[in-house]
Amino acid sequence: MIRVLIVDDERLLRTCMQQILESEPDIQVPATCDGPEALSAVAVHRPDVVLLDLRMPGTDGLAVLEALRAEQAPPAVAVLTTFSAEEDVTRALSAGASGFLLKDTAPDELIHSVRLIAAGGTVLSAPVARSVVQGYLAQGSASPGPAMPDSLTAREREVLALLADGLANAEIGRRLGLSSATAKDHVSAILGKLELENRVQAAVFAHRAGLARTDPRPAA
Repeated sequence: MIRVLIVDDERLLRTCMQQILESEPDIQVPATCDGPEALSAVAVHRPDVVLLDLRMPGTDGLAVLEALRAEQAPPAVAVLTTFSAEEDVTRALSAGASGFLLKDTAPDELIHSVRLIAAGGTVLSAPVARSVVQGYLAQGSASPGPAMPDSLTAREREVLALLADGLANAEIGRRLGLSSATAKDHVSAILGKLELENRVQAAVFAHRAGLARTDPRPAA
């Protein structure tokens, strides 16, 4: 069972997302809350996934994200954003967000995204992802993409390309004939060699380096 906590100041949005997610037999939403209650709600309900709005009156969503990721066993956190909040997406990457969803994401995409994030994958809603890939860590629009380190093995490059498509470790393993644990080990090695903090940063790196196989979007 995937446990999800929804943190947003709009009660109607929280209720709609809860109803959509709880229509699935493998997803449970034990609570929804506004920003000030986020940390206490996580402590009580121990969700696997937190859907977090960064822009809430009286609450610094980025500070909440950083506090959640600093926990000993942190939940995966997906940022809820709007088309006009692209700068928040870039800031949240460094804080360890597992993905970014538009607030008007289609119900089937929302459900798929929660399952993917819970499995260790990454989600970039297509309209947001295009901006993120173009702008994250960029030194300018004319700057070349990063060079691929020679230290990455051929297998690690294959894993990085699939990671950039948003695949979780289990799916990467199936594609390459590896166990999920081995795929996870490769991802850890990639993050270490590229000096990156999380899978989203690695996915952005792969897109900028021209290694990604598809346009950035949630995996189908």
